Order: sequence, then C-alpha cells, then structure tokens
Amino acid sequence: MEEVSAGAGSGATTSTITATTPSFLLLPWNLPLLSAILAGALAQFLKLFTTWYKERRWDTKKMLDSGGMPSSHSATVTALAFSIGLHEGTGGSTFAIAVVLACVVMYDATGVRLHAGRQAELLNQIVCELPSEHPLSNIRPLRDSLGHTPLQVVAGAVLGCIIAYLMGNAK
Repeated sequence: MEEVSAGAGSGATTSTITATTPSFLLLPWNLPLLSAILAGALAQFLKLFTTWYKERRWDTKKMLDSGGMPSSHSATVTALAFSIGLHEGTGGSTFAIAVVLACVVMYDATGVRLHAGRQAELLNQIVCELPSEHPLSNIRPLRDSLGHTPLQVVAGAVLGCIIAYLMGNAK
C-alpha cells in the first residue's frame, strides 16, 4: 500500500491506493498495453492460417513479416485506442492521441507501404529480365510484402476491437 498526496494551494488531499498488481510482475497491469500486445501477436499468428488458406502451404516466416492478412499494425493500434476508450473514456487527450496514432498507422499501411511494396514487386520483375552480364542481375530481390490492402487493415482493426473488448470484460 502506498500513500499519494496531491495538492494545489491549501487544499491538499491524501488518499490511499492499494496495489492490485502482484509484485512479481515486471510490467504493471496496463490493460490498454496488454490488449495492444495481444492483438498484434494474435494477428501475426493468424497470418499462418491465412497464408495456408491462400497458398496451401505453411510458412512460419509469415509470423515475423510485415504485410498480409490481417494487419497486425492495425490490430495493435486499434486495440490500444479501443481499450483506452473503454477504460478511460473518449473525452480525454489519451484517447485522442491513440485515435490519431491509429489513423496514421492504418493510412500508412494502405498508402505508402502498400505502394512501396508494389514498386518493389515491379523492380524485382525488371531485374529478373536483365541479361546475366548486367551488374544488377545478381542483386537480392527487394521485399515486396510491405503494406496492406484496405480489407487487411479493416480485418486487423476489427480483431483489435474484439481483443480490447474481450480483455476489458474478462474478470
């Protein structure tokens, strides 16, 4: 138990806070943070199954790659914003910052990163068509799975909302 006193002028108040976090945990129980981490990890794990469904092969490297279905970036930031909104309300600056962050991340995933991936795909194709004596014909291919389609971003956002809601209601 620890005492916290907060004061402004002569009206200082003292209240007692009991710690509900076990002392053996390294991180404090921070529901928005844990919701975001779980949503991102689950989205990365689900990429195994969406890759299998699409390509009929298991590819464990997809759990560490960016791009693909669902967007783990979208799941992470949406879970963070949704969890903050549920537990701290939507009127505070913390929620506003989380929503703006989520919008920037999701816009970037479907905009800049998606188009950079498409350009990398095209450049890889051009390099493959170069004659073998060309100095660039033996370079390593560029990563082309960088961004997300709007459907992948929406799927990640929905997953993030579900995880934040379930974590908030788990007692």
